[in-house]
Amino acid sequence: MKRDVAIVIPLYNEEKVIKETLQNLKAKRPNDVIIVVDDGSSDNSYQEACIPGVYLLRHIVNLGQGAALQTGIDYAKKLGCKYVVTFDSDGQHCADDIEKFIEVLRKNEADIVLCSRFLGKAENIPRHKKYFLKVAAQVERFLTGINLTDVHNGFRAINVAKFPNFVITQNRMSHASEIIDLIKRLHMRYKEMPCTIKYSEYSLSKGQSMMNSINIVIEFILGKAIK
Repeated sequence: MKRDVAIVIPLYNEEKVIKETLQNLKAKRPNDVIIVVDDGSSDNSYQEACIPGVYLLRHIVNLGQGAALQTGIDYAKKLGCKYVVTFDSDGQHCADDIEKFIEVLRKNEADIVLCSRFLGKAENIPRHKKYFLKVAAQVERFLTGINLTDVHNGFRAINVAKFPNFVITQNRMSHASEIIDLIKRLHMRYKEMPCTIKYSEYSLSKGQSMMNSINIVIEFILGKAIK
């Protein structure tokens, strides 16, 4: 059976949760290719991710989440995968949501499917984070013209076979804004789908601050200006 779905997971200093995240994915998605890109972790994340059946790649130095995603996407293409799902390593995404995303791509109803915690469920999300993310969506809409309810969400599914020119060039967190810009520039059909995001004490402690989210937008704008 040809495996045409790759789950790409950028990994950086998540030694406490990565093994559980991968074991859960393997149990729920046994027919998918799982690609982990360790982005120069300084803890034992790489060792914890050494699980049979998982492709484990490594950046010797930390390049950023955008770079890790592109490394994983490139490898998925080499393996002949048609669809790529990007999935966070900290356990806050739900593996049960993947199938409905892939089904939209298989039916050719969209070229990219984006997770929206606000159409679905955001368990234990702090009120200030919810407010700020909604404001961030308005800012992205102004910058790109793409109307989304949720942005800076690492869970998405992409038809990379149809769009070989879907290439992330922003190495760090501004890749999230770049992906939205790519949707516009490549004329990709997009669809938002409800999904479940589980905020634990651990994931909240590792999450982006509001200032980091502001920096994402600023970094993206500066990157475009330099180009």
